[in-house]
Amino acid sequence: MNRRHFLQTVTTLAAASALPASSTSGAAKTAPAAQPRGIPRFGDGRDWFFERRWGLFLHWGIYAIPGWHEQHQWRARVPRAEYVKLARQWNPTKFDPEAWLDLAEGVGMKYVCITTKHHDGFCLWDTKQTSFNTMNTPFKRDIVGMLAEACHKRRVPLCLYYSIADWNHPNYPNQGRHHELAPQPQDTPDWGTYLEFLKAQVRELCTNYGAIHGFWWDMNVPKHQDTSINAMIRKLQPKAVINNRGFDEGDFGTPERDYEKDPAVAFDRPTEACQAVGMESWGYRKDEDYYAERHLIRSLDAYLARDGNYLLNVGPRPDGTISEEASAILRRIGQWYSAVRESLEGVQPASHLTSSRNVMLTRRGRTLYVHLNKDPMGDGVKLKPFSVAPRGATLLNTGKPVDFVVNLTPPDHQEQKAYLRLMHLPVNELANTVLVVKLEFDRDMEQLVQPGVGPDRFTEWQK
Repeated sequence: MNRRHFLQTVTTLAAASALPASSTSGAAKTAPAAQPRGIPRFGDGRDWFFERRWGLFLHWGIYAIPGWHEQHQWRARVPRAEYVKLARQWNPTKFDPEAWLDLAEGVGMKYVCITTKHHDGFCLWDTKQTSFNTMNTPFKRDIVGMLAEACHKRRVPLCLYYSIADWNHPNYPNQGRHHELAPQPQDTPDWGTYLEFLKAQVRELCTNYGAIHGFWWDMNVPKHQDTSINAMIRKLQPKAVINNRGFDEGDFGTPERDYEKDPAVAFDRPTEACQAVGMESWGYRKDEDYYAERHLIRSLDAYLARDGNYLLNVGPRPDGTISEEASAILRRIGQWYSAVRESLEGVQPASHLTSSRNVMLTRRGRTLYVHLNKDPMGDGVKLKPFSVAPRGATLLNTGKPVDFVVNLTPPDHQEQKAYLRLMHLPVNELANTVLVVKLEFDRDMEQLVQPGVGPDRFTEWQK
């Protein structure tokens, strides 16, 4: 008998013989949270969004040339007349969309989103609406078209980012609001005319590049509402999910940089978080500070475990390649994801089943996954109100068995109830990651967490 089975046997006997069967004190304190309503599916071609939870975000444009920030023009106070000269240097001869997709697929990412036009107004496709685009540069190639062709060949969903704010277009009403230039004397602000330009560009993007699976609006500074624009996208691209930063609420929410006003046990509407590997910028930055991989892994796990999606961003260099620093971060995150994949794909959020907010749970049938995506305070986890031992427990990170017991601990003396505990977890040895424990039960989850369950029922279920 190994140590795990010895511990389980001893504590099972203790729970069955030593605790009073009639005790119900403290049940209200350990009842699980309310059952989440779950995210309703669209019931159409947009449902790919719920199957492919993790994607690669790419912020790329002429701002990569100075390598300071994707909002270089605004934040560094660069006059427009000087900034546009960067287009003369745009020649990413090493751009290979296949290499980008190799990296993404190698780390487990299932879709891609690229900035077609950021706030600076420079366009990465062959648009007929402005000359400020990649075709009028030394590169003279349609980057969106190249990426779309590679994505279609490999059946990778492609989503397109588009900034509503525009620091180059003379009709955009720059008024010095957030993420806007001060009014420019040479401009002729006209919101109506600018909207016609915007709609024409959106139509190009939704017509000329085959199937598009998402449209990612950004920076609706005027807070203009117009449901007809998203309606046009849906008509042209029925599989495209649309975010909530455009001209109506769209299909999904977009928390950014791990900011959530009210963190939830599970989301009740489609949600896609976005985060970058770089702390200072989303575009390429020459002397970037990078997030700790543990921070990014925890963030990724926390969103996927709640039935959300996640876009992790890198900024390609001006030559079209992704830096080795950023690539290495993605690959190491991918190693973790590969080990715990089964706990995040094809599962349901289940954190409502426990009163512990120090962990998150996902489930598939009678299998429960315990995600330690917060900083563990110790090497044990108590899963109230679970009072039944699993058939087995495995640490997905290593494939090794995990010790577990069901017994009464001193803090639960008033309740006089035995709870499932995971023990001797390698929280120090594996401190730079997120531990995920797989628990396999022989009964449905709902039977395991009924409030008021005591050791008498635990003994009965073990027979």
